[in-house]
Amino acid sequence: MRSLLPALAIALAVPVSASEDIADQYPGSVLYQKPVEVIPHVWSAIGATAPPTYENSGHNNNLSFIVTGDGVVVVNGGAAYVLAAALHDEIKAVTDQPVKLVIDENGQGHAMLGNSYWVEQGVPILAHAHAAAEFEEYGGQILEGMKRYNREKAEGTFLAGPTDTFEDQRIIEMGDFRIEVLSLGPAHSPGDVSVWLPEQGLVIAGDMAFHERLLPIFDNTMTADWLETWDTKFEALGATYVIPGHGHPTNMDQVRRYTRDYLVYLREQIGEHLEASGDLAEAYYVDQSPYAHLDTFDELATRNAGRVYEQMEFE
Repeated sequence: MRSLLPALAIALAVPVSASEDIADQYPGSVLYQKPVEVIPHVWSAIGATAPPTYENSGHNNNLSFIVTGDGVVVVNGGAAYVLAAALHDEIKAVTDQPVKLVIDENGQGHAMLGNSYWVEQGVPILAHAHAAAEFEEYGGQILEGMKRYNREKAEGTFLAGPTDTFEDQRIIEMGDFRIEVLSLGPAHSPGDVSVWLPEQGLVIAGDMAFHERLLPIFDNTMTADWLETWDTKFEALGATYVIPGHGHPTNMDQVRRYTRDYLVYLREQIGEHLEASGDLAEAYYVDQSPYAHLDTFDELATRNAGRVYEQMEFE
């Protein structure tokens, strides 16, 4: 195996500063950044760490692909037809191997809306059963939301769910790679999966792990369960390299600091607030200053605090 890219070596050594104000990094494409080879044969187009906008074309998550030697496996359909098509153009510039599988990391728009392109190419699409159910229920409103911000860039996108689903894990032996698609347990959203490459020590973590932007806590995000999944299953992988759902490739120390440790910290702050008989209105403003430098902090911090309060009030 040849050496890691210098960019990854830097990312592993020093946290990469991300900003919502950074302009499009790849003006020649609707992709926010050109794909980089994270380790040999594993590539990722790193999205913006800002909310989805017209300017970033909804590419605010990581679109990855594995060139196995006997075909390409793509992780995430993308937030729109045009994004999936643009990623495919980049894949064809890297290899003449065909795309044989797309894996959706969850049921959110940035994972599944681009399925519309891949279905037209005749590529099978794999997702967890819960992610498929979430997209089936909410896909219509997710698509309409994307159309509002993406305007003409939404052209061609239609609802296309996964063609295959699983419950616990799916093992794929393709070319030189063993690819384990794992449902590790409840975490960020229903049907979260992580793609684990055991021989390479790399995990494409999906929204299990964050480090450059503040993680969002949804109504159905059970933070206590996420912590249990992290401690008992995700850490046990022993990954050397982590491609998170959002932000640059990094290592376990960084995602632990900004995912697990953030959840522990926020739950401690809310726990103290509850012990002091604090109410929901005040809970929104518990101290989260150690994480204020992260992208999307302004959009998410108060909302996260409120949702954790509502959960812990009845735990």
